[in-house]
Amino acid sequence: MDSRSVLRNTVAAVIAATVTGGGSGVAWADEWTAAERTGESVRPVTHVGVWTTRVAAQPPRFRQAPAKIRSKAYAFRLVTRHTWSGEQFQCLDSLWTRESNWDHRAYNQGSGAYGIPQALPGRKMGYVASDWRFNPQTQIRWGLRYIKGRYGSPCGAWGHFRSHNWY
Repeated sequence: MDSRSVLRNTVAAVIAATVTGGGSGVAWADEWTAAERTGESVRPVTHVGVWTTRVAAQPPRFRQAPAKIRSKAYAFRLVTRHTWSGEQFQCLDSLWTRESNWDHRAYNQGSGAYGIPQALPGRKMGYVASDWRFNPQTQIRWGLRYIKGRYGSPCGAWGHFRSHNWY
């Protein structure tokens, strides 16, 4: 079988499957096969018909980044607003990865610490906003205020954590 025959059979099969598969339109696969059997040449068909399908167009779906990545991006923006360097963010990332792995629902059964900064008790974060239980941005804002007030910078808090195993 030569390449033209393969192409014709493929096109015929695709069109036949499309037409019988649920749409409406014009089936011209029979023209190809009848001409191939008789040895006639087939004129290219520029437009035979239009068929439609029953499927409605879907808007594109965008995946939202995981909460951990969104929280880190938000914290990075706040760290740079404090005019702290990228090194300060690295210290903050190390600290909060160690404390809660950036999980805004992290809860320590032993101490009762809660959230990304592991506030003890967690209700202290209510001074920033009342949604502290489920909003990572509230927890990050509170945590950065706490670090700035007590240690001066995230690297100061990370240094204290490494020497005392708490901050």
